[in-house]
Amino acid sequence: MTRRTANVLLVAAAWTFFVWGVAIKNLVIDDHTLAFRVVHFVLAAISLAFGAYVGRLGWKARSIVNRDRLVS
Repeated sequence: MTRRTANVLLVAAAWTFFVWGVAIKNLVIDDHTLAFRVVHFVLAAISLAFGAYVGRLGWKARSIVNRDRLVS
């Protein structure tokens, strides 16, 4: 994986956390039904889990690319 691809994964993960952070904040503040909140909290949890996984992949890939750059 290239350094650029690793950076894209890290940016995608950061964007996911930002978007869902704002959504969760708005979900708590705004007046919605319980069912609406439950569904969106579940969606947020799943998206944040995917975001964490993508971020982990990007972080590992970037560390491998950096290690390979130092060796060569």
